[in-house]
Amino acid sequence: MAEDLPNIGAGEAVSKPAPQADEADLPLLRIDAVVKKFGGFRAVDRVSLDIRAGEFFALLGPSGCGKTTLLRMIAGFETPDEGRILLDGMDIAQVLPHQRPVNMMFQNYALFPHLSVRDNIAFGLKRAGMPRAAIDARVAEMVALVKLEGLEKRKPDQLSGGQKQRVALARSLARRPQILLLDEPLAALDRKLRESTQLELMELQRRLGMTFIIVTHDQEEAMTVASRIGVMDHGRLEQVAAPRELYEAPNSRWIAEFVGDVNLFEGQVASNEGNRLAISTRDAGTITVAGPRRPVTKTNVSVAIRPEKVKLSRRGPVPDAVNAQAINRLEGIVTDVGYLGGFTTYKVRLDTGAVLRSSMANTARIDIDAYGPSQRVVAWFTPDDCVVLEQ
Repeated sequence: MAEDLPNIGAGEAVSKPAPQADEADLPLLRIDAVVKKFGGFRAVDRVSLDIRAGEFFALLGPSGCGKTTLLRMIAGFETPDEGRILLDGMDIAQVLPHQRPVNMMFQNYALFPHLSVRDNIAFGLKRAGMPRAAIDARVAEMVALVKLEGLEKRKPDQLSGGQKQRVALARSLARRPQILLLDEPLAALDRKLRESTQLELMELQRRLGMTFIIVTHDQEEAMTVASRIGVMDHGRLEQVAAPRELYEAPNSRWIAEFVGDVNLFEGQVASNEGNRLAISTRDAGTITVAGPRRPVTKTNVSVAIRPEKVKLSRRGPVPDAVNAQAINRLEGIVTDVGYLGGFTTYKVRLDTGAVLRSSMANTARIDIDAYGPSQRVVAWFTPDDCVVLEQ
């Protein structure tokens, strides 16, 4: 790869011999203790991350967390102050952007307004000196890939937002990079179009077998498209996990609050017997929690329960000889109801004054079990529905 890199100005993925046995498990991209500073501010603070070939990876985090800066370093638009960025085992931190088999699709698409769809897609290929016949064939391939047939002669101002997004995507893919970087690519689209485009991106990535890295602050988008997600905050990578693990087993209170909605109760470990913990809380009494994956080393903890795990009923769950003692029951009054089609959200003010959120699926066309404001209910959840987080 080291010998080939200076000759890949066209952005073409470089063909390599099949990896040896000891190389088979190496990641395609390795970010090793990378630091990027702007003055005294650390935008990226010793981030290490491995991304595998053919993976759809998402960098998720709030504005200013460093995710776009990290993406720009992978693309070559920023240079790390410390650390290494390894592509197929070679450090590319000092390699110029056009010499990397990496392409970036920008948030504003950056289309040339005076060029047609065809010429926008062909721009990078012409700059790379590709023969005209090869350019024509590649552009036709890209137009078909992103379903823009019949629009080749239009200018960007004659296209819808979704069509512009497809042109930018085709232009980024035309040079067949090893890695495609996407910087908030769907932010400008309306909700319906964004959802359909997410599915198209996933299908496209599967068909091409290419590595995609997307930057987004939209949790739902990251959970939908990515096979793994890295959550960043203040320049640091806080957790890397598959979407389900990230949601169901966050490794910190901050992750639990950032990814989705959550109910949190602060308390102290009162007892730890067998596979059950008893957590004494001010706002919810004693909560019984299933034994966590990692040993609890601190006395002060938080108990996290996702709203969809909280069930509501008028009298509570039917007693079970085995689990009756383990069910957590809280009583209160419904204060707010939000009907969202597929599910309904409830806010319940507990007798302690704390507010508990519940989200319940609407399984019947007319739900006779729906609850209204001012109605008294029992909220309940099992020990397995809870996650213990050290503070």
